[in-house]
Amino acid sequence: MAPRRYEGIVMYRLLIVIGLLVILYFLVRSAIRELSGGKGQAPALTDKNQMVQDPVCRIYVTRGSAVAESIGGQTYYFCSRDCAQTFQKQLSG
Repeated sequence: MAPRRYEGIVMYRLLIVIGLLVILYFLVRSAIRELSGGKGQAPALTDKNQMVQDPVCRIYVTRGSAVAESIGGQTYYFCSRDCAQTFQKQLSG
């Protein structure tokens, strides 16, 4: 009976060691992510190739080629200067 009991103790120790290694892995991984500044997250909204929708004519243009207007503290993107002027007229009147 002694060998069976010894095998059980070894199995419990093995499970505890595996559990501690898993916890250590997640702690180290989160520490590395914090230190690296969150790299691996989604790209920032300033990506020039991101598609944005014109609020007037509803077509999509790339952020890099769009006409950007700051209105009321919010930035809007338009396909052309005409759409930007139309939008400002709609807001003011």
